[in-house]
Amino acid sequence: MEYSDIAPMMGRLWSPLAAVTSHWQGRDNVQMAVAIAAASIVPDRPRVSVQLYKTNLSHEMVLSSGAFALNFLREDQLELIGDFGLVSGRDRDKLDGVDKIAGASGSPLLTECYGYLDCRVINAMDGGDMTCFLADVLEGKTLSEGEPLWWRDARRKLPAEWLACWEQKQSSEIATSRKTMGNISQTLSKPS
Repeated sequence: MEYSDIAPMMGRLWSPLAAVTSHWQGRDNVQMAVAIAAASIVPDRPRVSVQLYKTNLSHEMVLSSGAFALNFLREDQLELIGDFGLVSGRDRDKLDGVDKIAGASGSPLLTECYGYLDCRVINAMDGGDMTCFLADVLEGKTLSEGEPLWWRDARRKLPAEWLACWEQKQSSEIATSRKTMGNISQTLSKPS
């Protein structure tokens, strides 16, 4: 199969850009994600799923804490992609100076974004290179009018040096994923 044959369809599966925040052992972190989906049709029991790569600090924190928040970006928040997605939380506090409050799960909720969903993990599926976390939505709020920021739109507006940095980071992650995506535990796991 040639990926170019399915690339237009695969690209449409990405969600709006979300800053995934987490809190563990007195520390906050954030990463960018686009692999998010609604996971319940029951209005009074909302659920979501999110995929986080195992090499990211956020993965370790969500796995340990059993919680995360999805903070969807507004169309005017391109700068946060660089701040949250192109550096590691292992190197610096990516939420330093960002307006936030603690959600019911303990995860940071950004007070300046399109909207947020505060989530408690109820199950996790090993994907080899990533984990797909299924979570109950504890609370949420839409904070802005209009539309959230989508990756397909953001890519057209980002500075060339950010795109080059993203491409380099993505190439490294793809190489790692090729080595690890077959290492899947066949047992379902539930966070304790």
